[in-house]
Amino acid sequence: MLEQGNFLFRSPFLLCFFFWSFLFPVAVSHIPLGSKLFVEENNLWVSPGGGFAIGFVNRSDQPYQYSLGIRFNSKSIPVPKQTVVWVAGADVTVGNKSYFQLCQNGELVLVDSLRGVTVWTTNTSELAVVSALLRDDGNLVLLNRNQEVVWQSFDNPSDTLLPGQNLLVHKTLRAASRNSVSSYYSLNMNASGQLQLKWESDVIYWSSYWSRGNPSSSNLSAVLTSGGVLQLVDQNQKPAWSVFGEDHNDSVNFRLLKLDIDGNLRMYSWVEATASWRSVWQAVENQCNVFATCGEHGICVFNASGSPECQCPFKTRSSPNSKCFALNCESNYSMDTYEHTFLYGIYPPNESITITSLQQCKELCKQDPACTAATFTNDGTAQCRMKTSPYFSGHQNPSLSSISFVKKCSDPIAVNPHVLGSSPAQSPVNRSHGLCISCLIGAASGTFVLFVIVQLGIGYFIYRKRSQILRKAALAYTNWNSKGLMMLPFTEIKDITGNFKHQIGPGMYRGELPNHQPVAVKDLVNAIEERRFRAVVSRIGSIHHKNLVKLDGYCCELGHRYLVYEFVKNGSVDKYIEDDELSQRLTWKRRVDICVTVARAICYLHTGCREFISHGNLKCSNVILDKNYEPKVSEFRVGNSSS
Repeated sequence: MLEQGNFLFRSPFLLCFFFWSFLFPVAVSHIPLGSKLFVEENNLWVSPGGGFAIGFVNRSDQPYQYSLGIRFNSKSIPVPKQTVVWVAGADVTVGNKSYFQLCQNGELVLVDSLRGVTVWTTNTSELAVVSALLRDDGNLVLLNRNQEVVWQSFDNPSDTLLPGQNLLVHKTLRAASRNSVSSYYSLNMNASGQLQLKWESDVIYWSSYWSRGNPSSSNLSAVLTSGGVLQLVDQNQKPAWSVFGEDHNDSVNFRLLKLDIDGNLRMYSWVEATASWRSVWQAVENQCNVFATCGEHGICVFNASGSPECQCPFKTRSSPNSKCFALNCESNYSMDTYEHTFLYGIYPPNESITITSLQQCKELCKQDPACTAATFTNDGTAQCRMKTSPYFSGHQNPSLSSISFVKKCSDPIAVNPHVLGSSPAQSPVNRSHGLCISCLIGAASGTFVLFVIVQLGIGYFIYRKRSQILRKAALAYTNWNSKGLMMLPFTEIKDITGNFKHQIGPGMYRGELPNHQPVAVKDLVNAIEERRFRAVVSRIGSIHHKNLVKLDGYCCELGHRYLVYEFVKNGSVDKYIEDDELSQRLTWKRRVDICVTVARAICYLHTGCREFISHGNLKCSNVILDKNYEPKVSEFRVGNSSS
């Protein structure tokens, strides 16, 4: 559900919540080679005027995980409101023994000492860097002997623009992540020189427009002025497009432009009187018009107070964490109608459009096994927009004329007509009042046998329950690393795989966790050095995409190296291609969807991750299908290892 108010402080990167100490803040003009910042020492590099500082931030959603960032440091802003405006490596985190250093070779490096690896660097060793400087405008720069800037944080933004900072055509703002999952929302400039808010890489839900001319995008850049104006300016600093904050030209000490976690672009001003950040402009006025603002968990509506929130009027599961809609009918299904509701698919974000009537639109979706929902525009265009994806979202408003239909399982309970029918005539009963000895013996014997059966059943039930509790307790004491991965001992690996009884592929075994969740366990026969193995696992654990096989845990014990993945039901694509009978299940449309979805997953690896990851081993055997025949890519390589 969307929270009321602004979203400035919802990112785990944005608030220090008193974790950012004021120990050792030293204001220096230039930062010499060899200077270090340590997590444990809580030391800072401060700009000459004291308005900004750079240091480690303790992430609120992951204890003992830290990011290196630049934040406001003015005494007029309380510590909890000293917003982080730039983060090294965006979503890169390190442990509590780590440090940030300006090396003697002129590189800024972020080192995770626990893993013994450099997780982020500026790659400036050949640029003759002699010092660094955190300027009073919040820009961290590296300078050469001539005091020329050879690298700056302003050229590598994360999710925020400060006044005077330019966003060029090849640069991107990416919103912070929810629950440590890489964000789908981004802001960049297209080839025509327009600012665009995107979901993933192909859904544009907001663009900037101007009325005069069409200047080349190579000559344009976006900039936030100190007066509270967002502009697209040419090489002569003449604005081609502008939007104004509500308080533009007012006397405001601190401003920023931020792509919030909810996918909306907002301009904020610091209000001294209330000691708070105030949103003075946002790109999408109606938050419900931000694509996938409610994700897989329903539709966006406005509550009684006029604030947007996510609801699920067609929820089919009791679990609050399940998708809002999940169609898996074992028998018949029905169509539910929702007026003033517009729905759209998000995985994938496309749909088929047919010109037809309202009733025919409902029937077309009901008769098509692949259709999960449909929206009839009802605005005179007579468009029936049918969705074949089980993942869709939307919005609802009394002003909308559209009508939507959602397919739901009916699964009726059949009535046995013979049970309720009248009984045949029975013969008269001999009503004797005498004592029936044989009846008493039979009743006593039956009662005893029944008692024994019940006791045995209760005993067996208690035994099974106790075994399950013990197994769940064992898993409960399993260690979890900072990426949320289970660290399992080898004995637990043997237990969940039934001593490797069910082999489903070369070095791959089916298993089951104590909570009955199926998993696939991969045996890395060739032993990998422990430190390198843990580093690779940590990187794989930070990669999250719906169409990449999810890593749930691992085993790193003596000579044992195992990876625990989610279990994907229908196996690899090559099995369906080679088998004539199975290949009939892959219709042409389904094959096209598989190709498009695999491309999305590879695109995410190449462009969506903070660090470029090349798959390096893409083939049909490494594309597997879930129960809905939706593909997931496996065996993508991180470094010299594969997932």
